[in-house]
Amino acid sequence: MSHKNETTLMIVSLLITGGILGGGYWWFTHQSGGNLAQLLSGQSIPNPNQPITSNSPLPSPPSPTSSETFNPPKLVRQGTTVKINGSTSMVLLNQALKSGFEGQFSGTKVITDAQGSDKGIELLLGNNIDLAAISRPLTALEQSQGLVAIPISQDAIALVVGIKNPFRKGLTETQAMDIFQGKIRDWSVLGRSPGSIRVINRPSISGTHKIFRESVLNGGDFGNTPNITIMERDATTPILQALGKDGISYATYSQVANQQTVRTLPINGLTPESTSYPYQRSLYYVYKQPPSEAVKAFVGYATSPVGQQLIRNAQ
Repeated sequence: MSHKNETTLMIVSLLITGGILGGGYWWFTHQSGGNLAQLLSGQSIPNPNQPITSNSPLPSPPSPTSSETFNPPKLVRQGTTVKINGSTSMVLLNQALKSGFEGQFSGTKVITDAQGSDKGIELLLGNNIDLAAISRPLTALEQSQGLVAIPISQDAIALVVGIKNPFRKGLTETQAMDIFQGKIRDWSVLGRSPGSIRVINRPSISGTHKIFRESVLNGGDFGNTPNITIMERDATTPILQALGKDGISYATYSQVANQQTVRTLPINGLTPESTSYPYQRSLYYVYKQPPSEAVKAFVGYATSPVGQQLIRNAQ
């Protein structure tokens, strides 16, 4: 075979070989899903029949906000009605806001009642009122039912005795706990003349009752001793009337601060007006999602500078 023919044959062989190699490369890269680089680098190829995982955790979902902020209303439609029920501790506060709201926005009406925090929540869940006024935080169950609480004000729980009670001293936190748990039952233990201590307690449906357990009893239970009486209704006036010379009870400070028939007891030497007073709490308005226009207007008014001043004046 001549040198020319050998050269031609070699060129043809090289072309055929190149074509075979090129075709194989094309087939391999397409069938392997374009993961040749992964194979060459020693990385594994995910199985298409299994989920792809990552060493990095997925981002957590955003946390929902616990409440909204409503702007102070500039105009409120005539005929707007707001129904409020709940804590007896918020009676004066509700009345002050009612007068201011109705006075500023003609043709509006605010209807208030006070059957206790738990009753307010019950009525709100039943769509019978617009706002529940409560003197305790919402429970996890209540929040899961679409309820949202907005803090309206701070208040204090005061321990009170009748104005004619000979006991003129204050109490320590430990003494207060022992009295309401039935461990201290006689005034002589506290330095007064002997005599049984009559403890007058609120019913368990009361928001003030629940907060008292948390704040004063550190989450413990009230005593179950003969000297402790539980009132049928969560109402402050009957409690104060029942104190006499030997009774002790508790109430929202704003309800007893100006009473002439009772006296508040200092705790650890601090009166309820002190910023360091141990038995303080928040008061809330609660609405059910989604808030109505009436709710937005009234809560916006309550949290505005005008509303907050009315609350301070009422307290």
